[in-house]
Amino acid sequence: MNNSYSPRIVHWLGIFCVVLGVFWITPATAQDGSRTVREEIGKPVQAALDLLKHKKGKEALDRVRETDVARDKTAYEVFLIDQVRGQAAALAGEAAVAASAFEAAAASPVATEKEKLQFLVAASGQFYVAKDYAKAADLARRYFTDSGGDKALRTLQIQSLYLGNNYAQAARELQADIQTEEQAGKVPSEERLRLLSSIFQKQQDSEGYAATLEALLSYHPKADYWVAAIDGMTRRSGFPDRLTLDVSRLKLATATLRTADEYVEAAQLALLAGFPAEAKKFIDAGYAAGLLGTGQDPERHKRLKDLVAKNLAEDDKTLGQDDVQPATTKDGATLLNCGLKHVLHSRSDKGLGMMEVGLGKGGIKYPKDAWLHLGYAYYLAGQPQKAIHIFNKIQKEEKNIQKEEGAAVLGRLWVIRLGQAS
Repeated sequence: MNNSYSPRIVHWLGIFCVVLGVFWITPATAQDGSRTVREEIGKPVQAALDLLKHKKGKEALDRVRETDVARDKTAYEVFLIDQVRGQAAALAGEAAVAASAFEAAAASPVATEKEKLQFLVAASGQFYVAKDYAKAADLARRYFTDSGGDKALRTLQIQSLYLGNNYAQAARELQADIQTEEQAGKVPSEERLRLLSSIFQKQQDSEGYAATLEALLSYHPKADYWVAAIDGMTRRSGFPDRLTLDVSRLKLATATLRTADEYVEAAQLALLAGFPAEAKKFIDAGYAAGLLGTGQDPERHKRLKDLVAKNLAEDDKTLGQDDVQPATTKDGATLLNCGLKHVLHSRSDKGLGMMEVGLGKGGIKYPKDAWLHLGYAYYLAGQPQKAIHIFNKIQKEEKNIQKEEGAAVLGRLWVIRLGQAS
């Protein structure tokens, strides 16, 4: 996944609907007792509104400025001037002027509650355009404190926190929104989750980043997210090299083996583990992807393919002849390996039984790896729900990947993958 994130400007900025076409001024006439406009103010303001109807923002702003010389303005006159100044400045591209004017209109003692909310929206948006992100976020916060409900402004608020480098607060706000959506049975938007992942990267919070990637995979599965999640998993401190083949197995299942070297390494590891049938899966997939048998090393690929075929033929002849007996052996690890080999040769019933018995025996150095392999075997056997059950059992035992063996995060990713396939 591309690690950069650029929030899109929220195009809710229909600021002109707040004022334009709403206020038709009758100079020196009171429409109600508290909202009167003198002619020296009403005439230039009305002229400005007429210019705004023709999208002439700069000219409208010049006419509004004619009111600056008027003395002893009433609260309503100031309120009206601020509104029109704000929309004229916004149209003229003077966002900072517009933002200050709309903020003043929102704070006017004559503004109704509805008007206050409207102008907080307009002011926040113009501060955002002016790149005063702290002010944009603060006015958005005031809007929601006053019971505003514009969801687009909520997005702008969080984007402002992010762009203003207030990552901790942005993360808290986003996490709260996402949790609310999940509790309501709704799917969090991909954009929100991408923004949250970017925030965690900015904070160098690898755990938060990984958790958000898993959420992206769960709700919006894409190959890029699988690549990022698996790569991030292997880069975690303490992730063991002995699980490299297990990582390749997950990559094969998620179609995220991307290079010839990855296919070759996976096949070689499977051969070293004593699983030529599995090595053949990687070789076949690499050829099908057009990455093996081409490029700079086609002969090398051919030699590996032939070696895998030779080992597999020998395996087919001897399979089962050297099996340890589940009833007599105390070596759980050997039972697990023998069982997995049978599963890889499509002898699932026998193989799974051996692996289940093996888990109850001794001699297993990394028990959680054993659970991981059993879950993988159930996946190969076409029993995804049983595999999910096994993978979930790892979660109950392993809570911290940096202290434990690392099987838990692999198990979680397998659960996501199998949940998508079911």
